[in-house]
Amino acid sequence: MLALCGTVLCLFPAKPSQAAKKFVSKGCLDCHTKFADKYFAMKDVHPVVKEKKCEECHIRHGIVPKLLLKGPIGTICFKCHSKDKIGMNKPIVHSALKSGKCTLCHNPHASNGSKLLQAEGNAICYTCHKKEAYEKKVVHKVLQSKEGCLACHLSHSSDEKNLLTMGEPKLCLSCHDSGNSAFKKAHGNYPVETKRCTTCHNPHSSELPKLLRASLHNPVGTGGCDGCHNAATAKEPFGVTQKGAELCYQCHDVKTLKTGAVEHQPFKKGDCLSCHDPHTSEYAKLTLKDGNALCVSCHKEKGIVQTYKHDVVNQGKGCLSCHKPHAAQNKGLLVAKGADLCYSCHAKVKDAEKAHKVIHEPFADGDCSSCHNPHGSGIPGMLKDRADNVCYGCHTDLEAKFRTNFTHKPVQLGDCMACHSPHGGDQKKLVRASAPKLCEPCHGEMMKQESGGTNHKPFVEGDCLTCHDPHSSNNTGMLARKEDTVCFTCHSDMEKGLKAAASKHAPLVNGECTKCHNPHKSKLSKLLLAQGTDLCLNCHKNIKEKLSKETPHDPAQSNCQSCHKPHFSAQAPLLADPQQKLCGQCHDLKTASFGKAHLNISVEAMNCMSCHDPHASKDPKFFKDTIHPPFAGRSCEDCHIVGKR
Repeated sequence: MLALCGTVLCLFPAKPSQAAKKFVSKGCLDCHTKFADKYFAMKDVHPVVKEKKCEECHIRHGIVPKLLLKGPIGTICFKCHSKDKIGMNKPIVHSALKSGKCTLCHNPHASNGSKLLQAEGNAICYTCHKKEAYEKKVVHKVLQSKEGCLACHLSHSSDEKNLLTMGEPKLCLSCHDSGNSAFKKAHGNYPVETKRCTTCHNPHSSELPKLLRASLHNPVGTGGCDGCHNAATAKEPFGVTQKGAELCYQCHDVKTLKTGAVEHQPFKKGDCLSCHDPHTSEYAKLTLKDGNALCVSCHKEKGIVQTYKHDVVNQGKGCLSCHKPHAAQNKGLLVAKGADLCYSCHAKVKDAEKAHKVIHEPFADGDCSSCHNPHGSGIPGMLKDRADNVCYGCHTDLEAKFRTNFTHKPVQLGDCMACHSPHGGDQKKLVRASAPKLCEPCHGEMMKQESGGTNHKPFVEGDCLTCHDPHSSNNTGMLARKEDTVCFTCHSDMEKGLKAAASKHAPLVNGECTKCHNPHKSKLSKLLLAQGTDLCLNCHKNIKEKLSKETPHDPAQSNCQSCHKPHFSAQAPLLADPQQKLCGQCHDLKTASFGKAHLNISVEAMNCMSCHDPHASKDPKFFKDTIHPPFAGRSCEDCHIVGKR
């Protein structure tokens, strides 16, 4: 059998066209020709690229969002370049390398420079480090040499801070001869070769001669080191002649600095060096850090970047725009007291708001910081907290009061200033405008009157607060009181009639006037929500179904109020008149035929609805659905003694 199958297969070999369809794999560079033209022409090509081993780093088909890479760039590089080999085991590692961002410096494919660098010499460093800081008036000569930055720094890692090739002062003394007479003279014969050179000198560039830092303490600039330190020949030449602030007060008059009873804590302790460098600094006044950075080194909470910034804090003098650095007459070292400080910039606010009739008490008292954070905030207007929480700080009773079932949206969002002016206004309770203008910005469309229809009088007069609470309520529609109580304030006759009536409409009893009436406006008379029977059948659904399936009684189909009163009545169920009188408006109760049909029973003794359905029936005489058989056969005599009464 197997031999036969083999013979058959030989007789019918595969077609040449099928064999040609075999899948042939292509290399990456068969498509990426521009890549090949660009990188293979460069001087230094990454070996893995030169060997066309693209899949050492890339996934053939790619995975979003990794841009076809097998993993983070640093992880891929470390597969070939071991961490120990590139120095990641050392205490100080270049931040770019530490974060795995190798491609900040190196091109992963090829480069015209050495070591696959994106740029040559100092230029590669300047991609991250601002060039201006290294090209001031006086430039360290070594920086301009062929080695450039690498004369002093290592590129990947080091045992020394700032990636230095060796520590200070050893690194500096590898070029500068400390035994040279000029060197000694320049340093007043002090043994500075044992100290850090960068205490006084900028190692890169400076606007001052000898690479001295931008801010220079006068004794350093004049070579008067012995004004503060022991003599150069002393056993401890760098020891100081006085302790702490007493040394500084030899030149700096403490009375000039002490401008008020409130003193900055470091100044009070005589700890001048917590803010100032005694020799040189890159910053004005010999400060250890620039501007606000000095202050936030202690006041860390003030260094948080805020969404809504106080411009004066982040511009110009920064913290010193409002605070004195050493001492002041005002609490918090402020340069002026309370609102006077704020008005030095916000004079227009003061003039505009003070002109109003009603002034917010904190604003009148100049207590700006009771509402605002002077350093910045995450809340618009630099408020200390969400507007409602700031307001509840004084209006403590309102927070619990506003926790109701129905809350006005601005209150819910904590936006008190949507309706109230925070500083001053011309209306009571600091509202921005009186109703209805106050309500129009949000409810403008709803507040347009109904042309050709009915408009509720308070609605027309814009007296919104007659009915509504502007903040919150436990009543639907944010009504100031229960719905019926609000309505009865004006419609007192309705309240009196309801109390005296025998039959009462359920919505009115339940205080649900708006089940039938629109409280603002309507295209129909009497502010009704719907016309004719449609209004009633919205609730009386059983009658609606009966009218649709059976023969309707004309009055029930045309107008419910031809028989019923809408609110209350002396007759049940809400009948406009006694039953006999009501039926007699359409049916002649005195005819012989009526008497015969009703066994001549007296009309006054009859209850029409005992037998007839007043709305609809399957029976032509509107008899009820369930009927006693003798009655259905009109055989009253079978049970009753017929006689005129």
